Amino acid sequence: MGASVCTHPLDTLKVRMQLAGMNEKGKAPSTFGTVIRVIKDEGPFAFYKGLSASLLRQATYTTARIGLYLKIKEYMERESANVGVLKKIGGSMIAGAGGAIVGSPADVILVRMQADGKLPLDQRRNYKNVFHGLSVIIKEEGIARLWRGCMPNVGRAMLMTAGQLASYDVAKEVLLNSGMKDGRACHFSASLMAGFVATTITSPVDVVKTRVMNQKDHQYKNAIDCAGKILRSEGPFAFYKGFIPYFLRLGPHTIITFLIFEELAKVFRGYNTK
Repeated sequence: MGASVCTHPLDTLKVRMQLAGMNEKGKAPSTFGTVIRVIKDEGPFAFYKGLSASLLRQATYTTARIGLYLKIKEYMERESANVGVLKKIGGSMIAGAGGAIVGSPADVILVRMQADGKLPLDQRRNYKNVFHGLSVIIKEEGIARLWRGCMPNVGRAMLMTAGQLASYDVAKEVLLNSGMKDGRACHFSASLMAGFVATTITSPVDVVKTRVMNQKDHQYKNAIDCAGKILRSEGPFAFYKGFIPYFLRLGPHTIITFLIFEELAKVFRGYNTK
């Protein structure tokens, strides 16, 4: 959650860039151009829209996937002393799917709140906070709508968790075997590598997830239909719209998450040995 507070403006910027060009053709806006336009039209605090939803998402999605991965990893280590890379990837993908299902409602609210300023005034949802958004959706659209876009979200979470958790474990293991000490420098380096891997493999699915969750009037039948329409109307590079702010957000987010996690793990290990 601490990482989310630090990187939320970049996540909002990423969503705005991913949604750019949905109803128009031509060159996609630049990162700098998007920043200037948002500040000019809505003010700098617009980048913190949806923060309450982001915090709830971290409390549900991130907590669930990391907790599940640690339990799965613990089970695999009991079965075998040397857990292979493929097993770690498989376990992390299962954990990611579970986390996505748990965190999907907060994710829907988050995307809508971040994208609201892009809509015409008469079409804005104007959710006051995440709990107001949840109540409005349940009342006006039905509880099932909280899981709109769940399938691309599950796919993204599987890739994200494999990209972050499994690649962090592998990178850390490589660094330790190369002679680096198990300290903050090792954790920083491994988490930076994990953040880049996660950004690269999840960007296409993240673009689809954002479009599906923010759609109105059934613009897309499903995630596959959405991906096809993006490819036909905007080209393959559209799946990497917002890549720079996405990495600038996910890189530091991954680093902060693992640095805090490693420090907390150290504290709990010390507590358990007392």
